[in-house]
Formats: sequence, structure tokens, C-alpha cells
Amino acid sequence: MSLLKNPLALSLALILGLGAGAASAGPAAKLPERLPPLAPDKALPVPQIARKTLANGLEVWVVPRQGLPRVDYVLAVRNAGYAADAADASGFASLYAGLLVEGTAKLDAKAIAETAQGYGGAIGANATNDGVVLSGYALPSQAAPMLQLLSDVAEGASFPDDEVKLAQANALQGLKAAQAQPGFKATRALLAAVYGEHPYARSQPTEASINAITADKVRAEHARRFRPDRALLVITGRVGAEQAFKLAEASFGDWKASGEPVADVAPAPRAAPAQRVFVQRDGSVQSALRLGRPAIAATDADYVPAQLAGIVLGGGFSSRLMQNLREDKGYTYGARGGLTALRGGGMVQVSADVRNEVTGASLGEFVYEFGRLNDYPVPAQELEDTKRYVAGGYLIGNQQQRSVASSLAGNWLIGLPPEFLGEYVPKIRAVGADQVQAMAKKYYAVKDQSIVVVGDYKAVQAQLKEYGEFKQEK
Repeated sequence: MSLLKNPLALSLALILGLGAGAASAGPAAKLPERLPPLAPDKALPVPQIARKTLANGLEVWVVPRQGLPRVDYVLAVRNAGYAADAADASGFASLYAGLLVEGTAKLDAKAIAETAQGYGGAIGANATNDGVVLSGYALPSQAAPMLQLLSDVAEGASFPDDEVKLAQANALQGLKAAQAQPGFKATRALLAAVYGEHPYARSQPTEASINAITADKVRAEHARRFRPDRALLVITGRVGAEQAFKLAEASFGDWKASGEPVADVAPAPRAAPAQRVFVQRDGSVQSALRLGRPAIAATDADYVPAQLAGIVLGGGFSSRLMQNLREDKGYTYGARGGLTALRGGGMVQVSADVRNEVTGASLGEFVYEFGRLNDYPVPAQELEDTKRYVAGGYLIGNQQQRSVASSLAGNWLIGLPPEFLGEYVPKIRAVGADQVQAMAKKYYAVKDQSIVVVGDYKAVQAQLKEYGEFKQEK
């Protein structure tokens, strides 16, 4: 068995110096015949979360931790992300979130950044499908002024005209660069095939949507989207619960909502006709392949087992797609995929960028792996290895207090309770091979997958005939 197919053997080989450099120095050492067993999984320590809702509706969760000498803040605002963008304003939320920290009534962008640095920290914002996240951190001695800065940005972002114009210019240049990449075009086509007219299809900007942005529009959208009764503030680090609640009250207690709140995102489709879409890219020497279909929301009972099925298929270096298309066939540098679950729905998707001459063969391997997941139970050892991979990555990823705060806020945005942070690994461990196969039949049947190919049609046309009639787009 290749070392690349056995992560544990590969790690041991690297420790023993069995890399290419060591091989030239003398006879290669042999691995022990019987490697020691892996230790049992460690449970993620479930944090004690103190909770309080302020009079204005802002939820505050506090997770005291005695790790690094700092305090982390994550303010998540639901219904403020891409799903809130108008049909003619695709991708607006990304530019909007980036502008949050570019000025208030008292501070310009430079002053905001320097003030945060003076507190021993930083501040930033980003958009997701279901919301906008504003985060910051500081030394414990600067916890109060840092939270006040976060509040000043959340409540009083001014979106200066010159910063909006600069962000527009940068976004247009970024879009120009992105549109030259086949992956960008492939993602756009797949989102349209999977979600249709649903807001989840509108996470990528267009030239028209960027050009239509004005400072007044951004200010109006901020007033509409950012409101305490749709927000959660997570505070973690070297701070007690009562102290944190006092800080939150002092900084955010006078935050008031105005107007009607943005409506919750409508449920996304659970099924859609499988489409065949080819996006022309003249002279391309590669084909960008994407397969996908609508799936489920994160709150669905199938979420954890369906996600595990997707990880077996394409969720890591040892996944079936990666081992097949990269390691065995050499068709691509990477093949990956799985389940994306959001608040109002989700999608299954897989992807790879392959050489023109193996475009059809690569699609054949995708079809094969979807079928294998449907038709045969995952072998016990493969399932166990995948569970350990998932559990280990999750535990490592949530060691830092910033990660805990981000996980709690991210789960809240997609409708999951705080307890899910500690429940995830046990739920993964409880999934059996029969459940994985049931999820495969339900969400990973190849007949339900739309296929998107971005490339040079003349170069690969003959290879696509067996996969149906492709609608051609530019």
C-alpha cells in the first residue's frame, strides 16, 4: 500500500526519515510490522456557556477560558449576508461586510485599525450566506475599550464615499481576475443549476451589481440588516461571565433596531432537475468539473450522517475521490467535495480540474465513486479511519478560544444550538455504515447530480456524449 494512502504510515515514515532525501543516503528503513494502535478519541471539553439576552434582543454568550491572555469577541448578525442581497445585487454582502471597518463618525479606516492594534488586537468582518460576522480581540486589560470599538463599528459604521468608491474599484478588479479562472465560472453555473432563483445562488458578484453600489445604498442596507434582535455576541477568554455581561450592556445596551427586520431566508429547494451545462473557455487546456444537487439544511436530522457520507466521498486527502482521481489515475491535483448545509437548505457538490484529454474519463470516475457509495457499505476500517479524521480535525480546530467563539457563532447562524459544539463528535462516532449508505442513496445518487464543465468545447466534445446533452453557455 502506498504511504500516501496510509496517513499514519506516512507520518511514521517522515519521522523515521524515509523521505526522498533519506532514500539516497542508504538502504531504506522498514516500518514495524505491527504499528501500535491509535489512542481513544478525546472528547471535546464542552464549554460552560453563560447566556443572557439584553433588553434590545441581543443574545450574549460568555465562555470564560484561562488560555491565552486575551479576550475574543464575535458578533454574528443573522439575515445580513448573501441571502439578503436583492436579485440584482448578487454578492453585495461581501463588499458591504468589508466596508464595515472602514470608518465611523469619529474614526477613519486607519484609525480603527490602529486603535485595535493599540488594544493588542485586531478587528475585521466577513459575510456568509446566512449572516455577517464582525469580530475582534484584545488583551484582557483592554477588553472594555475593544468591545466599545466593536460597538461603534456595529452601530455607527459610516461607509465614507471615498472608501465605497475604492472598494468598488477593487471589487471590479477582483471580479476581472476571478472571471479569468475556470473555477469561478464553474461555481456560478453550478449554483444556478442547484439553487435556481433562490438567494443562495447569489453569492458571486457581477459587474452590474458592483457598479450599482452607492454609499447611500450601503448605509441604507446597514440600517436594515444590522439590528440587535437578530444578533449574537460571543465573548471568550480571560473574562468572567458577570464582567462580560456588564461590558456587553455598557457597549451594546443602547443599540436600537429600526424599521422592519429582513425576513428569514425561504427554504431552498430539496431537489432540482439534473442539468448538463458547458461553459466555453477558449483555448483552455483543462476542464473544470463540478457535480452537485440540492440537499438539506443544517438543522435536518440527516445532517451529520449525510455530512459523513460526503467526507468519505471527497472530504480529505484520503477520501475516495482524491485517492482515485489524483493518486491512482493522476488526472488532477485535487478532487474533493461533500455536503454544504446552511440555514435554509444546502447542496452536495464535488469538483476537480483535469487535463482536456481525461475530461470524459474523470467524469466516469466521479460516476463510479457516486455509485460505489450508493451500492456498497463503507468497509469498517475505512469508516473508522474517516471518523477519526473528522473527530481529530474538529478537536484540533476548536482548541483556540477564537475558534470556539467562531464555531458557536457560525452554528447559531445556521440554526444549530450551542450544545452542538460538544455533541458533534459523539454524533459522528455514532454513525454506522448502514446510515452512510442510506444517505448516499438519498443525496449522492449520480442520476440527481447536475454536471457543469468549463473548458474548450471543441477539445472535449467527443468525450461528453455519454453524459447527456450539454447546454452551452459563455
